[in-house]
Amino acid sequence: MVDQGFFTLKKEKKKNILIKLFYVKILGFCFCDSWSSSDMAHSLTSLAVFQSVIRKEMVRSLHVYESVEIEREFWFKSKSCYVEKKAKPLFRSEDFRRPEISEGSVFGTWRCIFVFRFNHSLPRFPTLLCLSRNPKLEDIPNLANELKFISELKPSKIYEEEQCSSSTEGYYNSDLPKPRKLVLKQDLNCLPDSETESEESVNEKTEHSEFENDKTEQSESDAKTEILKKKKRTPSRHVAELSLEELSKYFDLTIVEASRNLKVGLTVLKKKCREFGIPRWPHRKIKSLDCLIHDLQREAEKQQEKNEAAAMAVAKKQEKLETEKRNIVKRPFMEIGIETKKFRQENFKKRHRASRAKKNQESLVTSSST
Repeated sequence: MVDQGFFTLKKEKKKNILIKLFYVKILGFCFCDSWSSSDMAHSLTSLAVFQSVIRKEMVRSLHVYESVEIEREFWFKSKSCYVEKKAKPLFRSEDFRRPEISEGSVFGTWRCIFVFRFNHSLPRFPTLLCLSRNPKLEDIPNLANELKFISELKPSKIYEEEQCSSSTEGYYNSDLPKPRKLVLKQDLNCLPDSETESEESVNEKTEHSEFENDKTEQSESDAKTEILKKKKRTPSRHVAELSLEELSKYFDLTIVEASRNLKVGLTVLKKKCREFGIPRWPHRKIKSLDCLIHDLQREAEKQQEKNEAAAMAVAKKQEKLETEKRNIVKRPFMEIGIETKKFRQENFKKRHRASRAKKNQESLVTSSST
């Protein structure tokens, strides 16, 4: 008797729900006083939300409760509360087909931004319809309660049927015998009768592959040791102890050669130069001064035989250049003087003229000999 009473109660509840849904269908927009939006959400089978392409603040929603379809329109005001408006049926017309609804699809001036179907994978909520990000949705409970109901659904409930179907398929497939893979044991390069020859060739191939693997392993180990050697950094104490006097010993060399002799990395040496206020390694300045001094020495030797006064003037120039070189070694941030730059340019022109004259003489000699 208890069971029968229980079933009769269930039937009565179902009848009440159907009656209320019938009233909802007739009224279209308004709900009965006894029927709350939260109760309605539990019977929701699908929901589609559309946004106007022309007016972004206008939003429409199509709610399907078992066999009843309700269409609503909302006004998403930016500066004030959201409002629900009376909606004329637009998506419930005979021309409109429900299966065609998908996220991103456009129907006239309305674009679909959200689609939910029961027993389907949960959709992604846009920021406009996300309750945590958009608290104004609470102003329109008819939409907010249903969005809350969808967000609270667990994926396990929705995927239950899909998982069952996949598991049953897997179970039935496991009973079936797996197809065997065909493997050719015969070497295609040899005749079918010559089994011994094919075995020998296989052995040779395996030995060759093992030898190659050993080679690759050795090369990899060598590369690792080289990397480890390169990665060894100079101790910080050695770098800190480097003074300007030590650096000045190698100013006549290039910066790369100097870093090798000092047993310091190139970047470390450059950093040290910046600390001492050296913007550029003074190798070129000192080299150019050395060349000029060497040229003046030659001139002085020549002038001593002809004219002593000219030789004395050359010697004075030489002394000036030597003092300038010493100053640059002491203070490498110094630039070469204007007079020395002019003298360097003149010296370069002299050399160039001499080399051209020499070439012309050689060409004349060759032409006369022919």
